[in-house]
Amino acid sequence: MNAKELLKKMLPGLVPLLIFILADEIWGTKAGLIVAIAVGVAEFVFIRIRTKKNDGFILLDTALLILMGVVSIILDNEIFFKIKPAVIETILAVILGISVFSSRNLLLKMSSRYIKGIEFTDFQANMFKKSLKVFFFMTLIHIVLVIISAFYMNNEAWVFVSGPLFYIFFALYFGFLFLKNKLDTQKYKKEEWLPLVDEKGNLIGKAPRSLCHKGKGMLHPVVHLHVFNNKNEFFLQKRPLNKKVQPGKWDTAVGGHISYGDSLEEGLKRETFEELGINTFNAQLLETYKWETEIESELIYMFVTKYQGKIEINKSELDDGKFWPMKDIEENLGKGIFTPNFEYEFMKLKEHLFHPH
Repeated sequence: MNAKELLKKMLPGLVPLLIFILADEIWGTKAGLIVAIAVGVAEFVFIRIRTKKNDGFILLDTALLILMGVVSIILDNEIFFKIKPAVIETILAVILGISVFSSRNLLLKMSSRYIKGIEFTDFQANMFKKSLKVFFFMTLIHIVLVIISAFYMNNEAWVFVSGPLFYIFFALYFGFLFLKNKLDTQKYKKEEWLPLVDEKGNLIGKAPRSLCHKGKGMLHPVVHLHVFNNKNEFFLQKRPLNKKVQPGKWDTAVGGHISYGDSLEEGLKRETFEELGINTFNAQLLETYKWETEIESELIYMFVTKYQGKIEINKSELDDGKFWPMKDIEENLGKGIFTPNFEYEFMKLKEHLFHPH
């Protein structure tokens, strides 16, 4: 989900504050306060009726608006009138600061509340937090400029700083994001895109392959196929030395990512043919599990097939390939010959195939 979609989903939670700011500018603080409280109460009652739960966020939002309005009415003079935009932004900055610099990301919780059913991955939460950090420092800079203009600049300068300058800041930032998005689109245009999924395998988005391999968080589906023969020997592939992950080690017969738009079956058939030259086989799904490394997060679909036909390894993708007797595999476990992922799956294979419950 991109920033534009996220803002659209979060907008209902920001309505009371936006209404207060708008009504305050048009009709004054008292009218803004009354309208904002009415909206906050109505929203609280509506969600209470719909979900049968009290929404603490709405209570907090409304309480902050009441506090801000009361202070504004009590201190109704020229200086407070001039620094009022800074007071409003300070409340926003506090919420942003808590979300960015503490373990309690209030805005992420608010977004999760308004985007029902959405689960943020670690990567998405981290990217969201980075954006909030930019907003926090931009807001902080503007607060300081508003206060300086209120005390040391003429009215014309104050009007520009407290109003248009704020929007110019954010227009420049969103312009930067727009340009960056365009450049990224060109950069990733020729790259393979992978589906992003939740831990149940439900599609939640897509991302370029290179981004999926820049750390934990972007969970994407992967197929593994274990091939064994009538002698219960397992075919293993030897990973090329130029591989970024586990170079030179023996691994599952077939392993590959599912491309965006492909089904599991399509991805499995493509990877099996590309790596082993096998185009006709019957595969059984044994297990689905999450596997994380410092490089990526994978939702692995572990398949198995019994195969007696010809195998032709793709030398451009594999260094070698051969059948291993189970005894030889067991004797070499934990010695750095196999990938950790294969050793994990090998124990699962023994459990499923030779010691069924």
